[in-house]
Amino acid sequence: MGNCLTKQNDGQHYQHQQQQQQQKIKKKNPSEIAPADQFSGNRKPAPPSQPPPPEVRLCGDPANPATHYVRFGLQYKPLSLRFFPSQMPLSLFTLRFEDDDPVSGSSETVLQYVESKLPKPPLLMREKKAWDDTPSFPVVRMAELQHRSMMWHLERVARWGQDLATRGGSVAVDPSMGTPRMELRKFGKSYGKLLEALLEHAQMEERVIFPIFNAADRGLCTSVNEEHARDLPIMNGIKEAIKSIGVLDAGTPNHREALHNLSARLEKLQENCREHFDEEEKNLFPLMEAAELTMDQQRKAVEQSVDVMQATHSHLFPFFMEGLLPHEALEYTDLLINCMNKEKAISKLRILVQ
Repeated sequence: MGNCLTKQNDGQHYQHQQQQQQQKIKKKNPSEIAPADQFSGNRKPAPPSQPPPPEVRLCGDPANPATHYVRFGLQYKPLSLRFFPSQMPLSLFTLRFEDDDPVSGSSETVLQYVESKLPKPPLLMREKKAWDDTPSFPVVRMAELQHRSMMWHLERVARWGQDLATRGGSVAVDPSMGTPRMELRKFGKSYGKLLEALLEHAQMEERVIFPIFNAADRGLCTSVNEEHARDLPIMNGIKEAIKSIGVLDAGTPNHREALHNLSARLEKLQENCREHFDEEEKNLFPLMEAAELTMDQQRKAVEQSVDVMQATHSHLFPFFMEGLLPHEALEYTDLLINCMNKEKAISKLRILVQ
């Protein structure tokens, strides 16, 4: 189930599209803007003036992890999906696009067919890296995609914090956020999810990835471990600051000053994480080839990573996936299917299609 349609610089191209689209979005609370907002999809109802989305029927075996992979990918497309459980042969599916003849085949076959009908958003592309000539290492790619999601969520809460500070915490941006105190409570809840995912990611690196490098070169990961220790007080301090602001009277000088201080802390955390992730991806992760792990050891490392990051891959899984572009999210599920046993993979992916 490897990804296909590789195109150089596609990642940068769609990031640029995302930035352009975000400039066109009407005044909107930062908590509501997701990477996939640049595309129309079946997550949002079509305006009355537009025709309804095409109906797609999918038949597949619910006991097959690839079935959940396909269903999850189709959620990003502007279509109305009807799923019919069936005892299909392993890794085979039948898909019917409106009144067209049914198409049968593997998960890649049916997704490619849907891509030909509805090309946006692309699901089967893969970001090309400078070191793509080297073998692919699943545990490294997993960590990279986690970086993408967490950086997007960090940028979102930083924008949101800056927006709160600019408004002084006394003006609501839209009725759906409620009163300023209600909005701050939502903000704290969102940051709490991000904090939990960040802490689990750091634990995963310390318990799974860094020992692989240290076994090959003792002390190799000392500096990145120190960065984890450096950022922990900042992350916890932000959580406590949000609680403190919640008891202040909205709009008062103390309240406004606290919001500005919170915004500055978030920007500092965002800067630190960006530098930390860049350091790992440019100077550490490319050394994985020298560690000489077998593919079985790589798969085991991915499974161990998921075990460490229990919350991220359970109740926080939809939140985590929200921070990825559609093709990145599908690639992440692909990694889980290829590196975990069948039952574990199904238990994780089922969360995304319920």
